[in-house]
Amino acid sequence: MLALVCFALSSCVTARKVNYMQEPDKYIPHYADTLSFEDYELRIGDRLYVYVYSLDENVTKMYNAGGNGSQMRQQMMMGGGGSMGSYDLYTYLIAEDGTIDFPTIGKVLVRGLTTREVKRKLEDELSKLLQEIPGYSTVSVEVNIVNRSFSVIGAQSGRYMITKEKMTIFEALALVGDLGEFNSRKEIKLIREKEGVTTVKTFDARSKDIINSEFYYIEPNDIIYIRQIPGYSFGINSAATVVGVTAATISFAVFVYSVVQTGINHVNKHYPKQ
Repeated sequence: MLALVCFALSSCVTARKVNYMQEPDKYIPHYADTLSFEDYELRIGDRLYVYVYSLDENVTKMYNAGGNGSQMRQQMMMGGGGSMGSYDLYTYLIAEDGTIDFPTIGKVLVRGLTTREVKRKLEDELSKLLQEIPGYSTVSVEVNIVNRSFSVIGAQSGRYMITKEKMTIFEALALVGDLGEFNSRKEIKLIREKEGVTTVKTFDARSKDIINSEFYYIEPNDIIYIRQIPGYSFGINSAATVVGVTAATISFAVFVYSVVQTGINHVNKHYPKQ
């Protein structure tokens, strides 16, 4: 009985194990103030949605294939827009050499650049070409990454869309639907690839200091691994449940004792020792 009670108590899911924004202490780590959001640098395999704006209707049609800018952008950013075949019509894949093949310009090196840098680069290149055309009108270019997403394995496994430029770890977990009672917040692993190098970093999401650390913002293609708390396939999440389990254990033990004692008394009564 004592062993069962101890097991029940050790299986309690306390607020300390699941609450966020806790003050760092002996068990919850302190993170140095290293927060510095950096714009995402484009990588091989990324797809870019590029829309060219111009007062010249012919220029607009030539570079945008007659697409509706705002509508298409919204579909692309939210992971819609149809099949990958339609993606090919409106997006540009960053090839192995780090370039995209843009109409009238040719190959443009974009790997390692931010979307803002690509925007300026395309505007400069297009301006050089179009200023030779009679009635030249300046152009403006919009560049977005298509299908920006992160993945979660372990708890609530799946692929989720990044719906804003700066998404925090808390917003990502909220999008997943939080972690539930039996998934560890103590050792969340963040797997990130950059410049062909994959790094794995582990952090405690319960620490209040997480908001000042390098773990606060997630990036496209990040993988978040959340493991189950060891031994918590069965768990207790309230004091009332502990009392209930303990009472049931004692009742069962008393029942077993009564049955055994009745049997012993029966044997002693009908088969007395000689």
